Amino acid sequence: MALLSALRPHRRPWSRGRVAVGLLALLAGALPTVSADAATPTSGSVSDTAPTYTWSAGPFAVPNVTGTAGTVTCGSPQLCDDHALKVSVPAGYDAGHSLRIDVKWPDSAADFDLYVLGPDGREVAASASSSDPETVLLPAVSASYTVRVVPFAPLGDSFTADARLVTNPAAPPPSTATPPTYGNSSAPGSIKDAHNAGEPSIGVNRASGAAMFQSYTSTLKVTYDSAGTATWQDKSATAAKGCPQGSTTSLDPILFTDPDTHRTFESQLAGKTALTCYTDDDGETWTPTGGSGINSGVDHQTIGGGHFAPGGPGAVTSYPNAVYYCSQDIADASCAVSRDGGLTYGPAVPMYSLLDCGGLHGHVKVAPDGTVYVPNKGCGGNQAVAVSEDNGLTWNVRPNPSSTPGDSDPSVGVGAGGTVYMGYQNSDGTARIAVSHDKGKTWLYDQNVGAGLGIKNSVFPAVTAGDDNRAAFAFLGTTTGGNYQDSANFKGVWHLYVATTYDGGQSWVTVDATPTDPVQKGSICTGGTTCGNDRNLLDFNDITLDAQGRVLAAYADGCTGTCATGGAQNFDALASIARQSSGSTLYGAFDAVAGAKYKKSRGGQ
Repeated sequence: MALLSALRPHRRPWSRGRVAVGLLALLAGALPTVSADAATPTSGSVSDTAPTYTWSAGPFAVPNVTGTAGTVTCGSPQLCDDHALKVSVPAGYDAGHSLRIDVKWPDSAADFDLYVLGPDGREVAASASSSDPETVLLPAVSASYTVRVVPFAPLGDSFTADARLVTNPAAPPPSTATPPTYGNSSAPGSIKDAHNAGEPSIGVNRASGAAMFQSYTSTLKVTYDSAGTATWQDKSATAAKGCPQGSTTSLDPILFTDPDTHRTFESQLAGKTALTCYTDDDGETWTPTGGSGINSGVDHQTIGGGHFAPGGPGAVTSYPNAVYYCSQDIADASCAVSRDGGLTYGPAVPMYSLLDCGGLHGHVKVAPDGTVYVPNKGCGGNQAVAVSEDNGLTWNVRPNPSSTPGDSDPSVGVGAGGTVYMGYQNSDGTARIAVSHDKGKTWLYDQNVGAGLGIKNSVFPAVTAGDDNRAAFAFLGTTTGGNYQDSANFKGVWHLYVATTYDGGQSWVTVDATPTDPVQKGSICTGGTTCGNDRNLLDFNDITLDAQGRVLAAYADGCTGTCATGGAQNFDALASIARQSSGSTLYGAFDAVAGAKYKKSRGGQ
């Protein structure tokens, strides 16, 4: 997760998935000082008749970490390698093709970054994670670029780069399903943190029907009447309600409501521990807990839960489900499991190290059979899920080979039969989703769900599932292409979109859930604490279901007041929920009898 404004302490830029800059400097000091060999050759081209081109440069010994401050600086001793690349293709070639540039190196502990500059020197694309290779995708149009490779942590390595014109995957037939519609509500200004709601999380107590919304140190309860009108109430965890560590300060907030037990957890990050409490009565009272496993990470924590996997130790109290706390540290990311309803946790177990994955992981999700999933936006050259089938004892990283690393956390939803849906922002900015029936070992139906609406950039994927063949994928999107993080020049208008499948992910119907109210105008920065005021929305949104399978998407509205009616962007972060108001839900049992009483808990989330 991330922090909003100077009112909160800035965290290390883990969004880059990097070891600390001081450690890199130490490594640099241990290496001989040598100058890098210039790229061979110094320039090149690709065309529709000669679609592949390769070059290399190095070795590099001195790290260039200037990008952690927001802008890469080149020049001795902070070296960069700039390479001229010309693209020559016929008009219209980009309709079915993309330009793909990959940079790779031999030592997996090293790290290079990739930037692409246009003729005017402005950045048009970048891949600055710890993925190997670093990859960018651009429209295949005639253009002249400068490909800049920056040795972030070179460790004496050289790199090899290649540019290719690739054929875009064929789009599946569009869905014929009736598009659902959404109604939107926002917290009244009288509620604390109503306008401080970057990276919200949401759950629903399926017994009471209340939605629980977390932003910063505030936990809000949202109830809906029969007409769909929302009432917002502050139910934050405070000392007066039994949680002395709640609602005070946080490096990162998170909320999770178990769909089976209806227990809601509210957690605030504090170094390698979490200040966590839970409520069984929608925030009327709270119970303090041990918070997290030892030795947990210091950033981007997530809490989730569900059934225990069979064959191992299960619950040690009357609370039936497992609770997982996962977080990131400098060199790895780990998960700890609670067997007593979240009161205490066992030791944190590494899911992966920086040699496997970098960047930020997404939210933990638990399948009905107890399989645990934590998605990551950069594992090697792909996005992936870390998977545990033994209650968090061991983990395997399983990539989606059709994906390329992105700048937003991916998200997974798991259907009632165990089908996994992974939604992600691809390296070209598009919103894509894929399906797995074997716990992430293979992936099917990978597709761009925004193509039919002309969406060219997306951020903040959030996925949920109900019946095994039904899922929803929410994201912020804009029909404007180009570098959406260019605060001076990007002019896109962003809306909240929700894509829904009713056939197991073979096809999706995508709707604008905020058609008359932009969520943001201009740039959205996903570069961590190096950003300016366009990081008002922080790092992610969230999504969940109610007992009838209605979709509820939590988001921060960054364009309010006069901005929403045609004025300038005001960089707000208003707590908001888009709730499904018509159309088939994610539980087919409610298709035939509208408003039928929900009889039992479903397994999807």
